[in-house]
Amino acid sequence: MRILNEHIKNHTFKNVYLIYGPEDYLRRQYRDKMRNAILPEGDTMNYNYYEGKGIDVNSVIAMAETLPFFADYRLIILENTGFFAAACDPLVEYVKQVPENTIMIFVEENVDKRNKLFKAVTAAGYAANMTSPDQETLIKWVAGMLKNDGRKITRNDVLLFLSIIDMDMENIRQELEKLVCYTMGRDVVTADDIRAVCSIHTENKIFDMIDAIAAKNQKGAMTLYNDLLTLKEPPMRILFLIARQFNLLLQIRELAGQGFPSKIISERTGIREFIVRKNLGLAKRFTTAELMEAVEFCTQMEEDVKTGKMQDQIAVELVIYKYARSSENNVAQTAEYRR
Repeated sequence: MRILNEHIKNHTFKNVYLIYGPEDYLRRQYRDKMRNAILPEGDTMNYNYYEGKGIDVNSVIAMAETLPFFADYRLIILENTGFFAAACDPLVEYVKQVPENTIMIFVEENVDKRNKLFKAVTAAGYAANMTSPDQETLIKWVAGMLKNDGRKITRNDVLLFLSIIDMDMENIRQELEKLVCYTMGRDVVTADDIRAVCSIHTENKIFDMIDAIAAKNQKGAMTLYNDLLTLKEPPMRILFLIARQFNLLLQIRELAGQGFPSKIISERTGIREFIVRKNLGLAKRFTTAELMEAVEFCTQMEEDVKTGKMQDQIAVELVIYKYARSSENNVAQTAEYRR
């Protein structure tokens, strides 16, 4: 992204770009930034946009060979074409010799880095991977978005906000819009505002469920499970998320047990630091052996569902009952299940 910003600022462009990666908000943002920097506002004569699979490659190449009309560049944007997942030999050769007055920008969510076109674009131009920003960048971005709308927020409340919502940047933007509307007439966004209007991500309900399980609060865990079912979450997805949460806690528990601070745990696991901190206390409420067993039990339940031995909803309930009950009851329940 830094390189793209430099090209935009200095108006020094490559003839071919690839903007790719999982963060849809950033892909669209930089696609539009590049277009606005390359072409004068309202210039449609020198702009061609192609989207989807089945694009006529020969037509694209013919357009790329057309001289721009009273402008420095002809801009061609190709989005979600699938060219970077399958063979497209004509483009592989063409991107090596794009005319100096033509700029081609490919925008893709998924690419195969072994793909010949990916290698050709990388060699001839520039490929920018739009991944999710790190924690500090996200904090500054959220605070900056709110500041643009005349709102202030503390760092701790930004962390609270990020901890309960879906981390997709487009979703973050939408949740910030809700906060701005909710706090109309005030200039400070508070924790109460966040809890009142922000949509709680499913994974946070899973965190709360595991928290209830650790507290041996079977009723609370089942209530959260029923809430997820009411929200039409499939039991198998819930089981997957429970297993993933136990596995995340296992990683954090093991590294914390070796004396590593949250920052190092974040670097080693690829989990954002504020998520590590959020889960650290919960991880310590289990032993490493308990977490390993929980991951294995969830895996066994998933296998039993897939092989038709058990219904998916019952499988999740068994996980909750097993780990939210006292140690004595767990022994009896496990023995009963094995029979």
